[in-house]
Amino acid sequence: MGKLYLVATPIGNLEDVSPRALRVLQEVHMVACEDTRHTQILLRRYDIRAKHLTSYNEFNHKRKVAELVGQLGRGWDVALVTDAGTPGLSDPGEQLVRAAIGAGHDVVPVPGPAAAIAALVASGLPTREFTFVGFVEKKSGPRRRRLERLIAEGRTAVLYESPYRVGDLLMDLAAVAPHARVVVARELTKVHEEFRRGTATELAAYYADHPPKGEVTIVVSAA
Repeated sequence: MGKLYLVATPIGNLEDVSPRALRVLQEVHMVACEDTRHTQILLRRYDIRAKHLTSYNEFNHKRKVAELVGQLGRGWDVALVTDAGTPGLSDPGEQLVRAAIGAGHDVVPVPGPAAAIAALVASGLPTREFTFVGFVEKKSGPRRRRLERLIAEGRTAVLYESPYRVGDLLMDLAAVAPHARVVVARELTKVHEEFRRGTATELAAYYADHPPKGEVTIVVSAA
């Protein structure tokens, strides 16, 4: 019976990959990637010659789950990776994990980088209790209602957002919780890594005039 390995990969700095992750990527029969071209950059950097690369992402996962579980059934070990970070968090990896477990295969986590945790621990906001939200709704009405619920829960919340919607999200947050403490973490582990801290109102005003570029993680605390 093949095993499914969930291999965390760097979120920006290629030096953040673990020796265990590199060994697993070298040894498995197949690597399922969000984008094979992106994963090839990491594999070439460490001179890993994977036997089989296949794409697995939000656009094809519904048809690829059965194919990958079939490979596990053949006795192949499969590594699942994303372009950056830990697979299965806010991506279609969770569907493959459920299918693999349902078919009786072992699922083996190979821990490593995750933007949500990196942003949280460096935010300066409370970390004892937190909620990982991933991506919130794109439309303002449902997004505001979600933000209101998160603030009411009283735990620190960690969100992912497209740089193109960060300003809109912060405006909605400022409307429902103007004094909430917010940290916007941008380009984590990369050359232009940046943490910007302030209230929801302050950061909504800042990003209205300074649209962010690159990958963004937002940490929010009501108190």
